[in-house]
Amino acid sequence: MSLFKRRKSDDAAEAFDDEVGADDGALDAGPGDPLDDTGVLAEGDQWATDGLDEAGVAAAADGPASGPYDVDEAPDEPRLDLGGLQLPLVQGVEVQLQVDEASGLVTAAMVVLGDSAVQLQAFAAPRHEGIWAEVSEEIASGISQQGGTADTSDGPFGRELLGRVPAQLPDGKVGFQPMRFVGVDGPRWLLRAVFHGRAAIEPEAAEPLESLVRRVVVVRGAEPMGPRELLGLRLPDGATRVDPDAPTPEPKPTSDADLNPFERGPEITEIH
Repeated sequence: MSLFKRRKSDDAAEAFDDEVGADDGALDAGPGDPLDDTGVLAEGDQWATDGLDEAGVAAAADGPASGPYDVDEAPDEPRLDLGGLQLPLVQGVEVQLQVDEASGLVTAAMVVLGDSAVQLQAFAAPRHEGIWAEVSEEIASGISQQGGTADTSDGPFGRELLGRVPAQLPDGKVGFQPMRFVGVDGPRWLLRAVFHGRAAIEPEAAEPLESLVRRVVVVRGAEPMGPRELLGLRLPDGATRVDPDAPTPEPKPTSDADLNPFERGPEITEIH
């Protein structure tokens, strides 16, 4: 884990798909995460953190694997502190930080490994009940309304969705982007992981990223928050700004306005 790319936000998968150049036409380009109201992961500044290569080698994939964890229950191992999320230091992965262009806040982390990636976000949840079952139904409904498909199945983390999301390709044609949506209900939080690329459709490709997700730590904090409110992230300590090697083209995403189950409205009044 050695490089952080700070990107403006809109679509968490576009930059990834362009960078890896997937073989399957269904993986060539897509709208990214249809649930993000923050927009595209456009090419932006890059951030490097000193010392992560050495730490990553020392903390390769033989660590604990039974999470994700609440910060109060997490085992002791080296992690990258991003505020609301802490990620295990794993050799060979790249972390891209998604930044809301309007506010400048970091809203998501995309972990890239080869031709696969997983986007991680955490949200506040009620104290006594999980929300993933309800949220996953809303995700499936939203994908269907836009002309895609979403199939429910049981996976390593429980209930999950395999979606084929409508996407506008760089040549202007409409295709479909496969995405695998996973949710884990924790104490007063929901961790959402969206697998992209090969990891969305091939179990073997997903295993290393699934192992990483099991070692993620969620830091909910004690402050009152409305259900589904995003847990904020921050740039890691020691991050320094460097120029990107090359710009990444930005395919135009389809509209995601109707696919955001995390958008808070006036009906949300409960806080925990």
